[in-house]
Order: sequence, then C-alpha cells, then structure tokens
Amino acid sequence: MSPLVIVAACCFLLSPVTTSARQINTIDSNPREQIRKKLIENGLGLTPQMGWNSWNHFQCDIEEKLIRETADAIVSTGLAALGYEYINLDDCWAELDRDSKGNLVPKASTFPSGIKALADYVHSKGLKLGIYSDAGTQTCSKRMPGSLGYEEKDAKTFASWGIDYLKYDNCNNDGTSPKERYPIMGNALLNSGRSIFYSLCEWGEEDPATWAKSVGNSWRTTGDISDQWDSMTSRADLNDKWAAYAGPGGWNDPDMLEVGNGGMTKEEYRSHFSIWALMKAPLLIGCDARSVDNITLELLSNQEVIAVNQDKLGIQGKKIKDGDLQVWAGPLSQNKVVVALWNRGSSEGTITAYWSDIGLNSSTVVNARDLWEHSTQNSVKGQISASVSAHDCKMYVLSPK
Repeated sequence: MSPLVIVAACCFLLSPVTTSARQINTIDSNPREQIRKKLIENGLGLTPQMGWNSWNHFQCDIEEKLIRETADAIVSTGLAALGYEYINLDDCWAELDRDSKGNLVPKASTFPSGIKALADYVHSKGLKLGIYSDAGTQTCSKRMPGSLGYEEKDAKTFASWGIDYLKYDNCNNDGTSPKERYPIMGNALLNSGRSIFYSLCEWGEEDPATWAKSVGNSWRTTGDISDQWDSMTSRADLNDKWAAYAGPGGWNDPDMLEVGNGGMTKEEYRSHFSIWALMKAPLLIGCDARSVDNITLELLSNQEVIAVNQDKLGIQGKKIKDGDLQVWAGPLSQNKVVVALWNRGSSEGTITAYWSDIGLNSSTVVNARDLWEHSTQNSVKGQISASVSAHDCKMYVLSPK
C-alpha cells in the first residue's frame, strides 16, 4: 500500500493560552479541500485500517516479547494475508519521565531492545508497527507522558523508529478543544519525514466526524468499548449517526474489536464483526492473537465479510430498520448492496429487508450471497427474509442480474 502523509486542518485556531509556536504549527495556508485531496492522494486509509491492538486484552500488561509473538501469530494464522497489517502498541510502553533532552523513553523493563528494534522485527514480517500517545500531559494510564507541547519532537521520534501508525488519545489535556490540539500533531506528523496513519481518539466528544476528515485517517465516534453485548450494540448505534462523513481516507471508528475475548457468545461476536465490517469501521483485533480458538479465527478470517469492509466504494452502511429485528444495509461497488439482518431481541425472529428500503428497484432480480453460510440464492426479487437467532445476524451481498 502506498503511504499517506497526514496534514492538519487550516481552520482550527488555538486558544490564547497556547504559545505562538504552537499557533504557527496549527495554521495551514491551504484550503480544507486541498488538504483532504492530499490525504487521499497519498494513499493510506483508502479502505479502513486492519490489524491488532494491545489494549482490549492486555491493557498495560505489554512487553516486547508479546508484540513479537503477536506479529508471528498474525502471520502464521493467515490473518496477515487477509489484510490485518498493523501491530499497534497502546498505552504503557514508555517510562514515566522523558530523558534530559525531552525525548520519550521506551520502558526499560518491558521494551529493553527499544522501539526501533521492535519496528524492524515487525517490518521483517511484512507488517507495520503502530504506537500510542495522548494529546495531554500524560496518557490515560498516567504511567507515561503525553505529547502535549512535544508534538514535533515526538513525531520525529516516532518517524526515526519506523512507526507507521499513531493512536492519539485525549486524557489529561489542558482543557482546550480537541479541534485545536489534534491538528498540531497532524502537522507534526507531516513534518516528521515519514508517512504515519493518524488515528484520532477523542471519544466523539466534539463530533469529530464533522471536522477530523481534514486532520487524520480515522476518528473515534464513541467512548471505549467493553466485551459486553450492551457495550457493543450501543457503539454501533452511536457510530451509525455519522455514516455520511466516512469515506476513502477517513473513517468513523466505534472502537476496536472484542471478538475472541470471551465476554460474548459466538452469535454476538458474529454480529459484532458483521456490523463493524458493514459500517466500514476499522477492523483492529483486540484478543490474544497467539491463542485464538477455531471459532474466533473463523470469524476474523471470513474473507467475504472482510471484502465488504474493504470495498473500494467506501460508503458506510447504515441502520435501515430499528427495533429488535433490525436491517442494516449499504451500497458496494459494481452496483451491489450489502444487507445485514440483525436480531437484537432475546428470541428468534424473522427479519425482512425490502428492496425499496435498501436502494434497489422493487423489480430488480438479484443473486443473494450469504456471507456466513457461503451459499447463494439465485434470482431473488423484491425482498430477502431469514429466521435469525437471538443476538445473531445474517449477512448478504446482493448482486443485480
């Protein structure tokens, strides 16, 4: 994949309490659309990012051996070949204090070889390494410094280590708007000399879908997910609100996948993965990739569902019918349509998607591909129905004949 340089939006002015140097870094002379054009032309994030992140399963309990073994596992399980390319460190990888020159220092007890050596190892596997920081004085764990006021220095450090991805959190900030703080790091990444995917994580607090498209490649639309049905479904609903703002180069992010962490059933995880794919959400694995069971691997490895997520048209699917028996749908390339029949209720039910509700002419005849059964219904007209178990979903790609 070709690289993408991250740039910042020109229209976000800093508050009076910030320094003039920080103001200069934020202001860009190019119109917002020119910035957006550069984001797309540079090629990163043209489809939603795929990979693995340490937080959901390990939180602060991370060290370099784990990361190396995870990279090995992503390759050996075949997940890398399916597009899972980022191996992302989350919080707690650095010492609490910077060095005498103000640089971030990898934690000696857990990353004794340093981040550059780790990046080299991950790159040797054909993968990319991501890292984590925060637009505040400390990260969310309060175990390492944030990058507020150190954006240029930290971006250059990340580039020198060979970092490919930055997740940028919002804890312990100075009270200024994310609209002011996040573009500063965007400009710093632009000045770093390396193309780095920029993932904004301000939890949807200031509706980043409406402004972050000119700042980075993805933006969290929700608070943190947990490995529970209610948490997953609520994040799906919150993310759905912003569907119109997603597209190639910039994606709504309802947080990472919980598939395989044990808090939900197979049916619930199938729904989780299906709806994230349909919504063009990032597919970032959040379980222990070194010990995935067969069910988890089957879910995460469904090439037909992944293809929906990575479809080049890049239009986020939406909720079409609410309630317990839901219909979600969206357009795909080649005039195809993806449909998910999602049972949010507590008992089995029949769900029907009518062509008139999902953008098809009522007389259109389609072949309906069941993405989980890997079977095809030929010459379907007007509607598609299925009996769906509680908390499960059926997912189809409809191809007009």
